[in-house]
Amino acid sequence: VIDVLHPGKATVPKIEIWEKLARMYKTTPDVIFVFGFRTHFGGGKTTGFGMIFDSLDYAKKNEPKHRLARHVLYEKKKTSRKQRKERKNRMKKVRGTAKANVGAGKKKEK
Repeated sequence: VIDVLHPGKATVPKIEIWEKLARMYKTTPDVIFVFGFRTHFGGGKTTGFGMIFDSLDYAKKNEPKHRLARHVLYEKKKTSRKQRKERKNRMKKVRGTAKANVGAGKKKEK
């Protein structure tokens, strides 16, 4: 849990928090992940969570993809809306484990 005191100022940017934590714990900012910050009523104090990993490999293995995306370490593959809808409707026509085959893009055989 990270408490940030900032009286008379707006909420501190996460980049500044990464850099400060990196100096405090003698590591690089790229292995520090901070999230969930809430400013207390009236301002002046913000509380959030942070994780410091030993290496970037551990971070990529253990952090959720949405937090990795904030660090530009994960890129979600883009499929068009029409393709997603067609895949969904093909999957509705089959049951059980056959959905995996249909979802992979293969046409089902009769």
